[in-house]
Amino acid sequence: MTTNDSPVLRVAGRPVGRYITRPELPARLSPRPYLHPVTTLAGTAVTELSPADHTHHLGVGVAVPDVEGHNFWGGRTYVRDQGPTELGNHGAQRHTSFQLRDPDGFVEELRWVASGGELLRERRTVAATELTDTAWALDFTFSLTNVTVGPLSIGSPATNGRTGAAYGGFFWRARKEHDTPHVFTAEREGEPQVHGTRADWLALAGTTWTLVFAGATAATRRDPWFVRTAEYPGVGSSLAHTERLPIPPGETVVRRIVTVVADGRLSRTEAAALVRKAVSQ
Repeated sequence: MTTNDSPVLRVAGRPVGRYITRPELPARLSPRPYLHPVTTLAGTAVTELSPADHTHHLGVGVAVPDVEGHNFWGGRTYVRDQGPTELGNHGAQRHTSFQLRDPDGFVEELRWVASGGELLRERRTVAATELTDTAWALDFTFSLTNVTVGPLSIGSPATNGRTGAAYGGFFWRARKEHDTPHVFTAEREGEPQVHGTRADWLALAGTTWTLVFAGATAATRRDPWFVRTAEYPGVGSSLAHTERLPIPPGETVVRRIVTVVADGRLSRTEAAALVRKAVSQ
């Protein structure tokens, strides 16, 4: 069953995710559409919504802390030489329409609006695909077009002076459990070794589930991974790692992340095989 504001994604007839298009949220959380809950095929939830540690973390979506000085991430803004600061600079992502809507996915148009008006227009394509009896893939593409008359750029706390905090872009707030999840790539493991590095894929393994994230285009694979496991479980792909990402007027930035959602704790070999299958489809 779906409603106008909350399509349900299905894989082989089973619900695996609900998409909220018009959330009723306070302005300081930077209201935006999100996927939550997202579950494994066995029904284990692998996302969190507005957890106590970061109330502006909203399941799976696109969140950017600095679009020409406007906060589309939520919460405080990192100000150079000042630190995290409460500012009234929050923007919102507004659902405009669905161009396509099927049980296994949709194509959506959005407007990124702040106090100065509309900054970006986004086309978001989301598709769910069965991989095996215990794994499926979430294919998430977003295209951001500068609709202003002048250049704008995307930044992060890292580009504003906070070392190691290059978050902003596709972001997945994962399920928080008693034990810290295990994070690994084909060559590294552990948050200190993986965070801020580039890798074709990255896996986050909880008690009974594993998420495997992969950049599905050359531009996406160039973005380093933002990873948290000790403080909270979250994985993102950094649009602005060491320098701001410029978007000239009328130009478009496109990124595509494919995430394997699996029951059980996958090995490196299993994770790599599922990613190959997911990205090649």
